[in-house]
Amino acid sequence: MAKGDDALARKRNRVRRKRLRSSENAVSARVAAIIANKRRRKSGKRRGCEGMCFSLPTPDDPFNERHGKKRKGEEEPIYDTEDAAATVTKDDNPLRKKDGSNKKQPPAKAGAKAKSKAIRERATEAEEGRVDFDRPSKFLVVCLNAIRDAVAPEDRGGSSIHGAGDWGVELWRSCSAPAPSDVLDTSGATATMEQTAWLVSTACDIVARKERLGMVVSCPFLLYLVPSQEKAAQVRSICKPLKSLGIHSVSLHPGASIEHQIAGLKTCEPEFLIATPERLLELVSLKAIDISSVSMMVIDGLKCFMDLNVSDKIFSIRGAISSNPQITIFTGPSDKNVATMAKNLLRGRITKLSINDSVSSRSAFVTQHVHFCTSEDLKTSKVKEILEQILQSHAKKSSKVLLVAATNKNVQQLSSSLKQGNCTVTNDSHGNSFTICSSVGLMDVHVKDRENLAMTDVEEFETVLVVDLPPSVDEYKEILTGVARHTIGGEVHSIFCNTDAPVAKPLAELLANCSQEVPEFLKKLESS
Repeated sequence: MAKGDDALARKRNRVRRKRLRSSENAVSARVAAIIANKRRRKSGKRRGCEGMCFSLPTPDDPFNERHGKKRKGEEEPIYDTEDAAATVTKDDNPLRKKDGSNKKQPPAKAGAKAKSKAIRERATEAEEGRVDFDRPSKFLVVCLNAIRDAVAPEDRGGSSIHGAGDWGVELWRSCSAPAPSDVLDTSGATATMEQTAWLVSTACDIVARKERLGMVVSCPFLLYLVPSQEKAAQVRSICKPLKSLGIHSVSLHPGASIEHQIAGLKTCEPEFLIATPERLLELVSLKAIDISSVSMMVIDGLKCFMDLNVSDKIFSIRGAISSNPQITIFTGPSDKNVATMAKNLLRGRITKLSINDSVSSRSAFVTQHVHFCTSEDLKTSKVKEILEQILQSHAKKSSKVLLVAATNKNVQQLSSSLKQGNCTVTNDSHGNSFTICSSVGLMDVHVKDRENLAMTDVEEFETVLVVDLPPSVDEYKEILTGVARHTIGGEVHSIFCNTDAPVAKPLAELLANCSQEVPEFLKKLESS
Protein backbone atom coordinates (compact mmCIF):
# COMPACT_ATOMS: atom_id res chain seq x y z
CA MET A 1 0.00 0.00 0.00
CA ALA A 2 1.43 3.32 -1.05
CA LYS A 3 2.10 5.87 1.64
CA GLY A 4 0.49 9.27 1.49
CA ASP A 5 2.28 12.58 1.13
CA ASP A 6 1.79 13.41 4.82
CA ALA A 7 3.44 10.19 5.93
CA LEU A 8 6.38 10.76 3.63
CA ALA A 9 6.81 14.32 4.90
CA ARG A 10 6.76 13.12 8.53
CA LYS A 11 9.41 10.54 7.73
CA ARG A 12 11.66 13.13 6.06
CA ASN A 13 11.25 15.43 9.04
CA ARG A 14 12.23 12.65 11.47
CA VAL A 15 15.37 11.97 9.47
CA ARG A 16 16.27 15.68 9.42
CA ARG A 17 15.72 16.07 13.16
CA LYS A 18 17.86 13.02 13.86
CA ARG A 19 20.63 14.41 11.67
CA LEU A 20 20.50 17.81 13.42
CA ARG A 21 20.63 16.15 16.87
CA SER A 22 23.90 14.42 16.11
CA SER A 23 26.88 16.23 17.64
CA GLU A 24 29.08 16.06 14.56
CA ASN A 25 26.50 17.73 12.32
CA ALA A 26 24.95 20.12 14.86
CA VAL A 27 24.64 23.75 13.74
CA SER A 28 24.15 26.96 15.67
CA ALA A 29 20.75 28.51 16.29
CA ARG A 30 21.47 31.27 13.79
CA VAL A 31 22.33 28.79 11.00
CA ALA A 32 19.30 26.68 11.85
CA ALA A 33 17.09 29.76 11.58
CA ILE A 34 18.51 30.61 8.15
CA ILE A 35 17.97 27.03 6.96
CA ALA A 36 14.38 27.04 8.22
CA ASN A 37 13.67 30.34 6.51
CA LYS A 38 15.10 29.02 3.24
CA ARG A 39 12.85 25.97 3.38
CA ARG A 40 9.80 28.14 3.91
CA ARG A 41 10.71 30.27 0.92
CA LYS A 42 11.16 27.19 -1.28
CA SER A 43 7.84 25.78 -0.12
CA GLY A 44 6.06 28.93 -1.30
CA LYS A 45 4.91 30.08 2.16
CA ARG A 46 5.81 33.74 1.75
CA ARG A 47 4.04 36.23 4.01
CA GLY A 48 4.17 39.91 4.83
CA CYS A 49 5.89 41.10 1.65
CA GLU A 50 8.47 38.31 1.66
CA GLY A 51 9.68 38.04 -1.90
CA MET A 52 13.03 38.70 -3.40
CA CYS A 53 13.50 41.28 -0.62
CA PHE A 54 13.17 39.62 2.77
CA SER A 55 14.55 40.38 6.20
CA LEU A 56 17.06 37.97 7.69
CA PRO A 57 16.18 36.09 10.88
CA THR A 58 17.84 37.05 14.12
CA PRO A 59 18.54 35.15 17.37
CA ASP A 60 15.58 36.97 18.94
CA ASP A 61 13.32 35.94 16.02
CA PRO A 62 14.87 32.80 14.48
CA PHE A 63 11.83 32.00 12.30
CA ASN A 64 11.42 35.60 11.16
CA GLU A 65 7.81 35.76 12.31
CA ARG A 66 7.99 39.53 12.97
CA HIS A 67 9.59 40.29 9.58
CA GLY A 68 12.18 42.64 11.12
CA LYS A 69 9.64 44.64 13.13
CA LYS A 70 10.12 45.40 16.82
CA ARG A 71 7.72 44.24 19.47
CA LYS A 72 5.11 46.70 20.60
CA GLY A 73 6.59 46.92 24.09
CA GLU A 74 10.04 47.85 22.76
CA GLU A 75 8.80 51.10 21.23
CA GLU A 76 7.09 52.34 24.39
CA PRO A 77 9.16 54.87 26.39
CA ILE A 78 10.25 54.09 29.93
CA TYR A 79 9.44 56.66 32.58
CA ASP A 80 11.19 57.14 35.87
CA THR A 81 8.04 58.02 37.84
CA GLU A 82 4.31 57.42 37.58
CA ASP A 83 3.70 61.16 37.41
CA ALA A 84 5.87 61.48 34.31
CA ALA A 85 4.02 58.61 32.64
CA ALA A 86 0.68 60.13 33.56
CA THR A 87 1.74 63.49 32.15
CA VAL A 88 2.80 62.02 28.80
CA THR A 89 -0.34 59.84 28.64
CA LYS A 90 -2.43 62.92 29.15
CA ASP A 91 -0.59 64.91 26.49
CA ASP A 92 0.16 62.25 23.88
CA ASN A 93 -2.79 59.84 24.11
CA PRO A 94 -3.61 58.79 20.51
CA LEU A 95 -7.19 57.90 21.43
CA ARG A 96 -8.15 61.31 22.76
CA LYS A 97 -10.49 63.56 20.87
CA LYS A 98 -8.85 66.05 18.60
CA ASP A 99 -9.08 69.65 19.70
CA GLY A 100 -9.98 72.56 17.52
CA SER A 101 -6.40 73.51 16.76
CA ASN A 102 -5.61 70.05 15.42
CA LYS A 103 -8.65 70.09 13.16
CA LYS A 104 -7.72 73.39 11.63
CA GLN A 105 -4.10 72.40 11.05
CA PRO A 106 -3.38 71.33 7.44
CA PRO A 107 -2.25 67.70 7.07
CA ALA A 108 1.09 68.63 5.50
CA LYS A 109 2.01 71.08 8.26
CA ALA A 110 0.81 68.68 10.93
CA GLY A 111 2.99 65.92 9.51
CA ALA A 112 6.07 68.17 9.29
CA LYS A 113 5.55 69.39 12.83
CA ALA A 114 5.12 65.86 14.14
CA LYS A 115 8.25 64.74 12.29
CA SER A 116 10.39 67.56 13.70
CA LYS A 117 9.03 66.94 17.18
CA ALA A 118 9.82 63.24 16.84
CA ILE A 119 13.40 64.06 15.90
CA ARG A 120 13.80 66.25 18.97
CA GLU A 121 12.22 63.62 21.23
CA ARG A 122 14.42 60.81 19.93
CA ALA A 123 17.56 62.90 20.38
CA THR A 124 16.67 63.92 23.93
CA GLU A 125 14.92 60.74 25.15
CA ALA A 126 18.07 59.22 26.61
CA GLU A 127 18.94 62.48 28.37
CA GLU A 128 15.58 63.05 30.09
CA GLY A 129 16.01 63.79 33.77
CA ARG A 130 19.78 64.26 33.57
CA VAL A 131 22.25 66.60 31.90
CA ASP A 132 25.87 65.63 31.29
CA PHE A 133 27.77 68.92 31.30
CA ASP A 134 31.02 67.28 30.21
CA ARG A 135 29.88 66.73 26.63
CA PRO A 136 27.21 68.09 24.27
CA SER A 137 23.86 66.38 23.88
CA LYS A 138 22.88 64.33 20.84
CA PHE A 139 20.35 66.88 19.60
CA LEU A 140 22.96 69.63 19.77
CA VAL A 141 25.16 67.61 17.41
CA VAL A 142 22.15 67.07 15.12
CA CYS A 143 21.64 70.85 14.91
CA LEU A 144 25.32 71.51 14.24
CA ASN A 145 25.36 68.90 11.49
CA ALA A 146 22.29 70.46 9.87
CA ILE A 147 24.00 73.86 9.79
CA ARG A 148 27.25 72.30 8.59
CA ASP A 149 25.52 70.58 5.68
CA ALA A 150 23.77 73.81 4.70
CA VAL A 151 26.97 75.87 4.62
CA ALA A 152 29.02 73.10 2.97
CA PRO A 153 29.33 74.80 -0.46
CA GLU A 154 30.71 77.93 1.17
CA ASP A 155 32.77 76.36 3.94
CA ARG A 156 34.17 73.20 2.30
CA GLY A 157 32.08 70.91 4.44
CA GLY A 158 31.62 73.17 7.46
CA SER A 159 34.54 71.59 9.31
CA SER A 160 35.29 74.85 11.09
CA ILE A 161 32.00 74.59 13.01
CA HIS A 162 33.20 71.49 14.83
CA GLY A 163 36.67 73.03 15.03
CA ALA A 164 35.28 75.58 17.51
CA GLY A 165 34.22 72.74 19.80
CA ASP A 166 36.14 73.82 22.91
CA TRP A 167 34.58 77.27 22.85
CA GLY A 168 31.16 75.85 21.98
CA VAL A 169 31.15 73.32 24.82
CA GLU A 170 31.97 76.07 27.33
CA LEU A 171 29.14 78.18 25.92
CA TRP A 172 26.72 75.24 26.01
CA ARG A 173 27.70 74.42 29.59
CA SER A 174 27.14 78.03 30.73
CA CYS A 175 23.73 78.34 29.03
CA SER A 176 22.38 74.86 29.83
CA ALA A 177 23.31 74.72 33.52
CA PRO A 178 20.47 74.59 36.07
CA ALA A 179 21.53 78.10 37.08
CA PRO A 180 22.76 79.52 33.74
CA SER A 181 25.38 82.23 33.77
CA ASP A 182 25.67 85.17 31.39
CA VAL A 183 28.44 85.02 28.78
CA LEU A 184 30.81 87.78 27.69
CA ASP A 185 32.82 86.88 24.61
CA THR A 186 35.83 89.06 23.83
CA SER A 187 37.04 87.33 20.65
CA GLY A 188 36.10 90.11 18.24
CA ALA A 189 33.72 92.93 17.44
CA THR A 190 30.94 90.54 16.34
CA ALA A 191 30.29 86.80 16.43
CA THR A 192 31.72 84.57 13.72
CA MET A 193 29.71 82.04 11.76
CA GLU A 194 31.01 79.21 13.96
CA GLN A 195 30.07 81.04 17.17
CA THR A 196 26.58 81.80 15.87
CA ALA A 197 26.09 78.16 14.86
CA TRP A 198 27.01 76.93 18.33
CA LEU A 199 24.84 79.57 19.98
CA VAL A 200 21.64 78.83 18.05
CA SER A 201 22.26 75.07 18.36
CA THR A 202 22.57 75.48 22.12
CA ALA A 203 19.25 77.33 22.16
CA CYS A 204 17.67 74.52 20.11
CA ASP A 205 18.95 71.95 22.57
CA ILE A 206 17.45 73.86 25.52
CA VAL A 207 14.09 74.15 23.73
CA ALA A 208 14.04 70.41 22.93
CA ARG A 209 14.90 69.45 26.51
CA LYS A 210 12.17 71.67 27.95
CA GLU A 211 9.59 70.28 25.56
CA ARG A 212 10.62 66.76 26.46
CA LEU A 213 10.14 67.52 30.16
CA GLY A 214 6.68 68.91 29.48
CA MET A 215 7.63 72.55 30.12
CA VAL A 216 6.05 75.42 28.25
CA VAL A 217 8.51 77.15 25.91
CA SER A 218 7.84 80.84 25.35
CA CYS A 219 7.90 82.30 21.85
CA PRO A 220 10.16 83.94 20.98
CA PHE A 221 12.62 81.93 23.04
CA LEU A 222 15.80 83.55 21.66
CA LEU A 223 16.16 87.24 20.87
CA TYR A 224 19.23 87.92 18.70
CA LEU A 225 20.05 91.64 18.36
CA VAL A 226 22.19 92.64 15.37
CA PRO A 227 23.52 96.08 14.39
CA SER A 228 22.69 95.95 10.65
CA GLN A 229 20.53 94.33 7.99
CA GLU A 230 23.53 92.49 6.54
CA LYS A 231 24.30 90.87 9.89
CA ALA A 232 20.62 89.93 10.27
CA ALA A 233 20.70 88.15 6.89
CA GLN A 234 23.85 86.27 7.89
CA VAL A 235 22.38 85.04 11.17
CA ARG A 236 19.09 84.16 9.45
CA SER A 237 20.93 81.99 6.91
CA ILE A 238 22.55 80.05 9.78
CA CYS A 239 19.20 79.53 11.54
CA LYS A 240 17.32 78.51 8.37
CA PRO A 241 18.52 74.84 8.32
CA LEU A 242 16.95 74.39 11.77
CA LYS A 243 13.45 74.74 10.32
CA SER A 244 13.37 71.03 9.49
CA LEU A 245 13.92 70.37 13.20
CA GLY A 246 10.91 72.47 14.17
CA ILE A 247 12.76 75.71 15.02
CA HIS A 248 11.40 78.72 13.13
CA SER A 249 13.29 82.01 12.92
CA VAL A 250 12.18 85.46 11.74
CA SER A 251 14.39 88.40 10.76
CA LEU A 252 13.19 91.96 11.47
CA HIS A 253 15.16 94.83 9.95
CA PRO A 254 14.49 98.13 8.12
CA GLY A 255 15.07 96.48 4.74
CA ALA A 256 11.45 95.25 4.59
CA SER A 257 8.21 97.16 5.06
CA ILE A 258 6.80 97.14 8.56
CA GLU A 259 3.34 96.16 7.27
CA HIS A 260 4.79 93.03 5.67
CA GLN A 261 6.56 92.10 8.91
CA ILE A 262 3.41 92.66 11.00
CA ALA A 263 1.44 90.41 8.66
CA GLY A 264 4.13 87.76 8.86
CA LEU A 265 4.23 87.81 12.67
CA LYS A 266 0.45 87.21 12.77
CA THR A 267 0.80 83.92 10.89
CA CYS A 268 3.61 82.34 12.92
CA GLU A 269 5.16 82.22 16.36
CA PRO A 270 8.92 82.02 15.82
CA GLU A 271 11.19 80.45 18.41
CA PHE A 272 14.12 82.63 17.29
CA LEU A 273 13.81 86.35 16.61
CA ILE A 274 16.64 88.18 14.82
CA ALA A 275 16.17 91.94 14.85
CA THR A 276 17.78 95.35 14.79
CA PRO A 277 16.96 97.46 17.88
CA GLU A 278 15.10 100.22 16.00
CA ARG A 279 12.72 97.94 14.07
CA LEU A 280 12.13 95.71 17.08
CA LEU A 281 11.06 98.64 19.27
CA GLU A 282 8.71 99.84 16.51
CA LEU A 283 6.99 96.46 16.37
CA VAL A 284 6.83 96.21 20.16
CA SER A 285 5.20 99.66 20.38
CA LEU A 286 2.61 98.54 17.79
CA LYS A 287 2.02 95.36 19.86
CA ALA A 288 2.88 93.23 16.86
CA ILE A 289 5.12 91.03 19.01
CA ASP A 290 5.61 90.35 22.70
CA ILE A 291 9.17 89.91 24.00
CA SER A 292 8.35 89.95 27.71
CA SER A 293 8.96 86.19 28.08
CA VAL A 294 12.25 85.92 26.18
CA SER A 295 14.54 83.33 27.80
CA MET A 296 17.80 84.01 25.92
CA MET A 297 19.12 87.32 24.63
CA VAL A 298 22.15 87.86 22.39
CA ILE A 299 23.81 91.22 21.75
CA ASP A 300 26.07 90.72 18.76
CA GLY A 301 28.58 93.58 18.70
CA LEU A 302 28.17 95.77 21.78
CA LYS A 303 30.79 98.25 20.60
CA CYS A 304 28.99 98.55 17.24
CA PHE A 305 25.74 99.45 18.99
CA MET A 306 27.54 102.10 21.01
CA ASP A 307 29.09 103.56 17.86
CA LEU A 308 25.59 103.75 16.33
CA ASN A 309 24.29 105.60 19.43
CA VAL A 310 21.58 103.04 20.16
CA SER A 311 22.67 102.19 23.70
CA ASP A 312 19.41 103.59 25.09
CA LYS A 313 17.44 101.30 22.78
CA ILE A 314 19.36 98.28 24.06
CA PHE A 315 18.39 99.17 27.63
CA SER A 316 14.78 99.73 26.53
CA ILE A 317 14.66 96.25 25.01
CA ARG A 318 16.18 94.79 28.16
CA GLY A 319 13.57 96.60 30.24
CA ALA A 320 10.74 95.22 28.09
CA ILE A 321 11.76 91.67 29.07
CA SER A 322 10.03 90.96 32.38
CA SER A 323 11.81 87.64 32.95
CA ASN A 324 15.47 87.18 33.84
CA PRO A 325 16.97 86.02 30.53
CA GLN A 326 20.37 84.51 29.99
CA ILE A 327 22.39 87.16 28.12
CA THR A 328 25.32 86.61 25.77
CA ILE A 329 27.36 89.61 24.61
CA PHE A 330 29.93 89.64 21.82
CA THR A 331 32.47 92.45 21.87
CA GLY A 332 36.17 92.88 21.38
CA PRO A 333 38.70 94.21 23.91
CA SER A 334 37.41 97.75 24.28
CA ASP A 335 37.47 100.82 26.46
CA LYS A 336 35.91 101.48 29.87
CA ASN A 337 32.64 102.70 28.37
CA VAL A 338 31.95 99.27 26.91
CA ALA A 339 32.84 97.64 30.24
CA THR A 340 30.46 99.96 32.08
CA MET A 341 27.59 99.17 29.71
CA ALA A 342 28.29 95.45 29.93
CA LYS A 343 28.20 95.64 33.74
CA ASN A 344 24.79 97.32 33.59
CA LEU A 345 23.45 94.60 31.29
CA LEU A 346 25.04 91.57 32.96
CA ARG A 347 23.83 91.70 36.52
CA GLY A 348 24.67 88.19 37.73
CA ARG A 349 27.55 85.75 37.53
CA ILE A 350 29.22 85.72 34.12
CA THR A 351 31.63 83.58 32.17
CA LYS A 352 34.22 85.23 29.95
CA LEU A 353 35.05 83.31 26.78
CA SER A 354 37.34 83.79 23.80
CA ILE A 355 37.57 81.62 20.72
CA ASN A 356 41.16 82.66 19.98
CA ASP A 357 44.27 82.38 22.15
CA SER A 358 45.46 85.98 21.93
CA VAL A 359 46.41 87.47 25.30
CA SER A 360 44.61 90.74 24.54
CA SER A 361 41.30 88.90 24.02
CA ARG A 362 41.60 86.55 26.98
CA SER A 363 42.63 89.37 29.33
CA ALA A 364 40.03 91.89 28.14
CA PHE A 365 38.74 94.32 30.79
CA VAL A 366 41.59 93.33 33.14
CA THR A 367 43.71 96.31 34.25
CA GLN A 368 47.45 95.78 34.69
CA HIS A 369 49.56 97.82 37.12
CA VAL A 370 53.37 97.52 37.35
CA HIS A 371 54.89 98.99 40.53
CA PHE A 372 58.61 99.72 40.87
CA CYS A 373 60.57 98.68 43.96
CA THR A 374 64.23 99.56 44.42
CA SER A 375 65.28 96.41 46.31
CA GLU A 376 64.02 93.01 47.41
CA ASP A 377 64.11 94.00 51.09
CA LEU A 378 61.47 96.69 50.54
CA LYS A 379 58.97 94.40 48.83
CA THR A 380 56.99 93.70 52.00
CA SER A 381 56.34 97.38 52.63
CA LYS A 382 55.47 97.80 48.96
CA VAL A 383 52.95 94.95 49.23
CA LYS A 384 51.29 96.64 52.22
CA GLU A 385 51.10 99.90 50.29
CA ILE A 386 49.47 98.22 47.28
CA LEU A 387 46.98 96.36 49.49
CA GLU A 388 46.00 99.64 51.10
CA GLN A 389 45.39 101.14 47.65
CA ILE A 390 43.20 98.16 46.72
CA LEU A 391 41.18 98.62 49.90
CA GLN A 392 40.69 102.30 49.12
CA SER A 393 39.54 101.57 45.56
CA HIS A 394 37.09 98.89 46.76
CA ALA A 395 35.62 100.87 49.63
CA LYS A 396 32.59 99.41 51.44
CA LYS A 397 33.24 96.08 49.76
CA SER A 398 34.94 92.86 50.70
CA SER A 399 37.93 92.13 48.46
CA LYS A 400 39.53 88.82 47.62
CA VAL A 401 43.20 89.10 46.69
CA LEU A 402 45.71 86.45 45.60
CA LEU A 403 49.40 87.07 46.32
CA VAL A 404 51.89 85.11 44.21
CA ALA A 405 55.42 84.67 45.58
CA ALA A 406 58.42 82.85 44.12
CA THR A 407 58.98 80.06 46.68
CA ASN A 408 57.35 78.61 49.75
CA LYS A 409 59.94 80.34 51.92
CA ASN A 410 58.92 83.72 50.52
CA VAL A 411 55.29 82.81 51.15
CA GLN A 412 55.95 82.12 54.84
CA GLN A 413 57.92 85.35 55.29
CA LEU A 414 55.31 87.45 53.52
CA SER A 415 52.43 85.87 55.45
CA SER A 416 54.08 86.42 58.84
CA SER A 417 54.87 90.06 57.99
CA LEU A 418 51.32 90.83 56.89
CA LYS A 419 49.78 89.13 59.94
CA GLN A 420 51.57 91.51 62.27
CA GLY A 421 49.02 94.15 61.38
CA ASN A 422 45.36 94.30 62.33
CA CYS A 423 44.08 91.02 60.84
CA THR A 424 42.14 87.91 61.69
CA VAL A 425 43.55 84.55 60.64
CA THR A 426 41.11 82.13 59.00
CA ASN A 427 41.30 78.34 58.98
CA ASP A 428 44.21 77.32 56.80
CA SER A 429 46.54 74.38 57.31
CA HIS A 430 49.61 76.37 56.27
CA GLY A 431 48.48 79.71 57.71
CA ASN A 432 48.69 81.40 54.29
CA SER A 433 45.09 82.63 54.15
CA PHE A 434 43.92 85.43 56.40
CA THR A 435 41.61 88.43 56.51
CA ILE A 436 42.88 91.99 56.82
CA CYS A 437 40.49 94.18 58.81
CA SER A 438 40.53 97.90 58.10
CA SER A 439 38.31 100.88 58.72
CA VAL A 440 37.73 100.99 54.97
CA GLY A 441 36.70 97.36 54.49
CA LEU A 442 37.71 93.71 54.62
CA MET A 443 40.22 91.88 52.44
CA ASP A 444 40.62 88.12 52.14
CA VAL A 445 44.28 87.48 51.31
CA HIS A 446 45.58 84.17 49.94
CA VAL A 447 49.34 83.75 49.53
CA LYS A 448 50.62 81.07 47.13
CA ASP A 449 53.94 80.21 45.56
CA ARG A 450 54.38 79.69 41.82
CA GLU A 451 54.86 75.94 42.20
CA ASN A 452 51.45 75.44 43.84
CA LEU A 453 49.68 78.04 41.71
CA ALA A 454 48.44 75.37 39.30
CA MET A 455 46.30 73.89 42.10
CA THR A 456 44.72 77.28 42.82
CA ASP A 457 41.50 78.40 41.16
CA VAL A 458 42.87 81.71 39.88
CA GLU A 459 39.72 82.54 37.88
CA GLU A 460 37.77 83.09 41.12
CA PHE A 461 40.00 86.04 42.12
CA GLU A 462 39.25 89.54 40.86
CA THR A 463 42.62 90.92 42.05
CA VAL A 464 46.05 89.28 41.84
CA LEU A 465 49.32 90.72 43.13
CA VAL A 466 52.47 89.16 41.65
CA VAL A 467 55.05 89.86 44.35
CA ASP A 468 57.91 88.11 42.53
CA LEU A 469 57.82 88.37 38.75
CA PRO A 470 58.55 85.02 37.06
CA PRO A 471 61.69 84.74 34.93
CA SER A 472 59.55 84.20 31.82
CA VAL A 473 56.73 86.44 30.64
CA ASP A 474 54.81 83.33 29.56
CA GLU A 475 54.16 82.45 33.21
CA TYR A 476 52.89 86.00 33.77
CA LYS A 477 50.58 85.57 30.76
CA GLU A 478 49.04 82.44 32.32
CA ILE A 479 48.16 84.40 35.45
CA LEU A 480 46.88 87.34 33.42
CA THR A 481 44.59 85.27 31.18
CA GLY A 482 43.23 83.21 34.07
CA VAL A 483 42.22 85.95 36.49
CA ALA A 484 38.62 87.21 36.91
CA ARG A 485 36.93 84.80 34.52
CA HIS A 486 33.54 85.31 36.21
CA THR A 487 33.53 89.10 36.51
CA ILE A 488 33.84 91.83 33.90
CA GLY A 489 36.60 93.81 35.59
CA GLY A 490 39.82 92.59 37.18
CA GLU A 491 43.23 93.81 38.32
CA VAL A 492 46.72 92.34 38.09
CA HIS A 493 49.40 94.15 40.09
CA SER A 494 53.08 93.24 39.83
CA ILE A 495 56.20 94.48 41.60
CA PHE A 496 59.22 95.16 39.40
CA CYS A 497 62.73 95.23 40.89
CA ASN A 498 66.13 95.84 39.32
CA THR A 499 66.70 92.07 39.29
CA ASP A 500 63.76 91.75 36.86
CA ALA A 501 65.50 93.77 34.15
CA PRO A 502 65.70 90.82 31.67
CA VAL A 503 61.87 90.73 31.38
CA ALA A 504 61.50 94.51 30.99
CA LYS A 505 61.26 94.50 27.19
CA PRO A 506 58.77 91.60 26.76
CA LEU A 507 56.69 92.96 29.66
CA ALA A 508 56.51 96.40 28.05
CA GLU A 509 55.50 94.86 24.72
CA LEU A 510 52.78 92.84 26.45
CA LEU A 511 51.37 95.94 28.12
CA ALA A 512 51.33 97.78 24.80
CA ASN A 513 49.59 94.91 22.99
CA CYS A 514 46.91 94.84 25.69
CA SER A 515 46.36 98.61 25.40
CA GLN A 516 47.70 99.17 28.92
CA GLU A 517 49.77 102.07 30.15
CA VAL A 518 53.52 101.37 30.05
CA PRO A 519 55.38 102.95 33.02
CA GLU A 520 58.26 105.30 32.29
CA PHE A 521 60.84 103.12 34.04
CA LEU A 522 59.92 100.21 31.76
CA LYS A 523 60.30 102.40 28.68
CA LYS A 524 63.79 103.44 29.82
CA LEU A 525 64.84 99.86 30.53
CA GLU A 526 63.40 98.74 27.20
CA SER A 527 65.38 101.35 25.25
CA SER A 528 68.62 100.72 27.12
